[in-house]
Amino acid sequence: MGRFGSLRNFNAFPHAEDHLLQKTFSGAIVSTVGFVIMATLFVHELQYYLTTYTVHQMSVDLKRGETLPIHINMTFPALPCDIVSVDAIDMSGKHEVDLDTNIWKLRLDSGGRIIGTEYLSDLVEKEHSHKHDHHDEHHDEHAEKKHEHLFNEDAEKLIKKVKHAMENGEGCRVYGVLDVQRVAGNFHISVHGLNIFVAQQIFEGSSHVNVSHMIDDLSFGPKYPGIHNPLDGTSRILRDTSGTFKYYIKVVPTEYRYLSKEVLPTNQFSVNEYFVPMKPNDKSWPAVYFLYDLSPITVTIKEERRSFLHFLTRLCAVLGGTFAMTGMLDRWMYLIIESLTKSKPTSMIR
Repeated sequence: MGRFGSLRNFNAFPHAEDHLLQKTFSGAIVSTVGFVIMATLFVHELQYYLTTYTVHQMSVDLKRGETLPIHINMTFPALPCDIVSVDAIDMSGKHEVDLDTNIWKLRLDSGGRIIGTEYLSDLVEKEHSHKHDHHDEHHDEHAEKKHEHLFNEDAEKLIKKVKHAMENGEGCRVYGVLDVQRVAGNFHISVHGLNIFVAQQIFEGSSHVNVSHMIDDLSFGPKYPGIHNPLDGTSRILRDTSGTFKYYIKVVPTEYRYLSKEVLPTNQFSVNEYFVPMKPNDKSWPAVYFLYDLSPITVTIKEERRSFLHFLTRLCAVLGGTFAMTGMLDRWMYLIIESLTKSKPTSMIR
């Protein structure tokens, strides 16, 4: 017993007898405040433990042979849908025709309300398709005149229809998904699908084409938590001028790995933009160009959660520190109150 009894000298938590313990009103207040603080800190630490954080890693992009999805949702308040066309070109200059691509055009009135829809089964502008059918050398001259007559009739109808739409303040919303090859290229939205004669009759010169636009959504893949697409919600409005907008985009391949090990392949991008005003002698027509290039580096974003041992360590530190501080505060308040109560009787005797 003597050997084990000497261990009591190392007790860091000696206990006083019950009749020596004194409970005070100030101690009750300090204890209550301490319990409230500890409960608040416990909830905060629990939320901190349950929330996830992300870790970013970079590596060389090894993807090959995949397509690049481009989600667009844009509004052109000054261009009717009949003359708005979409074109996608890769770095080799070849037009991308993808029948699986879904592009819609919504007719808008002057107040921005939808009044009609049109579906584009492919991206290539009608005048740029250049379908060279091998006609018979002995084509009948009467057939050529008939074709020219029909073209003139269709052109006149289109001119009247577009002018009427412009007088009513019609606009157009273009939205959908472009699936293009995973190489550098561009897509642009313009009036390039019009015959040059028809375009001149409608606008009376390229300087009168207003390509003001609002970008509601432009992304290169599905969205993940925390992504920021810099062009979303932007607008470029032209007044008494005309020109071409060019957006130079650097696409960064990205993988987002959820805590559940699910992998979401997508892309981020950065952008610089330029505006080229039209000059009197310019032969080109205004348009909105998106010229994109892919980064050779891919970014991997991982969701992670803090370890349970880390949570216990922080919890012990916070709760133990609060308990120690409230104990010190209780002793200080007890000594101060005790000294004040002892000084009052001595002053009354004097």
